[in-house]
Amino acid sequence: MLTVSKISKGFGQKTLFTDISLRLLRGERLGLVGPNGAGKTTLFSIILGDAEADSGLIELERDIKIGFLPQESAPTGNESVAELATSISPEITSLYKTLREHLDPNDEARIDALERFVELDGYNLEAKAKRILAGLAFRPEDYELPAHTLSGGWIMRAHLARLLVMEPDLLMLDEPTNHLDLETLGWFQNQLKRYSGAILTISHDREFLNAICDGIVEIAHGKLNRYHGNYEDYLSQKAEREAQHLAAYNNQQREIAHLEDFVRRFRAKASKATQAQARLKQLEKMERIEAPLSEADTISFSFPQPQRSGQRVATLDKVQQAYGEHIVYEDLSLNIEKGERIVLVGPNGAGKSTLLKILSGAVEIQGGARELGHNVSVGYFSQQRVEVLNMERTVIDEAMERIENGMNEQKVRGILGAFLFRGEDVFKKVKVLSGGEKSRLALVKLLLAPPNLLLLDEPTTHLDMPSIDALIGAIKEYSGTLVFVSHDVHFIRAIAQNTIQIQAGSITTYAGDYDYYLRKSGASSEQSGLVAGLKNARPDGSPETEGKRDKVSAKERRRLAAEERQRASKGRKGIEKKVAQLEVEILALETEQGELSKQLEDPNSYSDPEIAKELNIKAARVSKRLEEKNYEWEITAEELSQLL
Repeated sequence: MLTVSKISKGFGQKTLFTDISLRLLRGERLGLVGPNGAGKTTLFSIILGDAEADSGLIELERDIKIGFLPQESAPTGNESVAELATSISPEITSLYKTLREHLDPNDEARIDALERFVELDGYNLEAKAKRILAGLAFRPEDYELPAHTLSGGWIMRAHLARLLVMEPDLLMLDEPTNHLDLETLGWFQNQLKRYSGAILTISHDREFLNAICDGIVEIAHGKLNRYHGNYEDYLSQKAEREAQHLAAYNNQQREIAHLEDFVRRFRAKASKATQAQARLKQLEKMERIEAPLSEADTISFSFPQPQRSGQRVATLDKVQQAYGEHIVYEDLSLNIEKGERIVLVGPNGAGKSTLLKILSGAVEIQGGARELGHNVSVGYFSQQRVEVLNMERTVIDEAMERIENGMNEQKVRGILGAFLFRGEDVFKKVKVLSGGEKSRLALVKLLLAPPNLLLLDEPTTHLDMPSIDALIGAIKEYSGTLVFVSHDVHFIRAIAQNTIQIQAGSITTYAGDYDYYLRKSGASSEQSGLVAGLKNARPDGSPETEGKRDKVSAKERRRLAAEERQRASKGRKGIEKKVAQLEVEILALETEQGELSKQLEDPNSYSDPEIAKELNIKAARVSKRLEEKNYEWEITAEELSQLL
């Protein structure tokens, strides 16, 4: 279905890859891996026709349908979330626009658009889209929200839903797991396992690649190598291939040295000159094996260690926290002891980031008490941490701002290199860095002067695999206390020693690592988590991003809860009323349709051509309205059933 033949691409003096080839068959699932800057996203752009190769050829099967998810910044317009999820073709998008702009049921433009919409199975498309949106943790009330009002992560989820609705022949995904929590990630992986099309995905998430891939393609050092199996199979095969390459290279080097020594010793002797000349020609004709190249994942280093803290690091006692009417925590109590490595798990919006903010003191709690232990210093890493960077400094100057414990520039540059600041990159001004680069620099700064209580919110999002391994190595040596949130299961399994599950404002502590939590809780990293996701996820981001609010008293919380029940009851009654009204309208339309059918069956109706034409137009309009109302009734009745 896809053939890449001898593609080469470079930018200026830098060559990304030379004469690389790849063949992807229908139904295959390939993971594209390699260090940042190796050319993975560029290869995607060449396949999609958004960039030109310097040489080579891309061949696609005729009429193949490709779906593409970029890593960041997928476009949105004025469409709703549901419309975005169903915009699987330009024609569907145009029909939605027409239906949105022409609301009069007698408008000819609306009638024509509805007729074509029905021909394209549009109503079933909407129902499918809403099921997929629910799987990605959107709530029914989110479907009609303007997509452009959501955060970037939720926009990417809506685009992901669009691709799953589309079911293209080839699905191309660039870091699709960046904006998914563990529960939604499990649901997404299950969808891809059942997906019948081919998949080509760029990802730094090992567990994701292990779950869905039957092949791995590596771009590194300008070359492309393909391996069978998932990511773990790739690591094993790569190690074996490199060992064979090294052995072959060493054997050839010994042979070359032997031949060169013979030529050097006997070239001048008449009796051996012919043999020496033969060996010289043998050297000239020999196809040289390239020397093995060093890999970035061999990087190892040590960060400074923090001062010792007391045994009790942090205590939360009956903490209350709410954002507006949304109560995140009502009676939260937690003790954190020295040296613990705690991962917070739960669906997006459950309160994981809020708990980190409470522990760090980044938000003022609205009730209860937060107390830090003896000699505890806190470091909190979130996306907002980039605000503490000095935009006018260079990367190296910013990294060295507060270094202690004998760290010098050479060591700092080595650490920066592990986090993808290499060569001349360290002399860039901070202000020209991308958001991901600023985030990585803030992480390096935090680790170069580490506190003894480290709070990390998704620290691996902008890191490649060697950098993630470098971070894992540094944290394993870290002597302080760690609480973190991550959707990278490999990172979690490597670091976490204790697990706290957060759901619906309650926490459950598991005195074991992530796998222990999965066994004891009956959870699975491959389960959908759909119910929890729908209940807790909030695309508007309000519980995680809104500013400080006034304290909420117990009386006020009871009042808010009562109002919420009243709203739910009112909402249910409103839906019941809407269902009843739709049933009345459907009955009236069915009656009208029956009367029109009788008239059209009467031969006398065709005595006047104008009357016959008018009857047919009217019958078509009634048929389309009846189909529309029936679909609206199905959706509304389904909403009502979920509330009962």
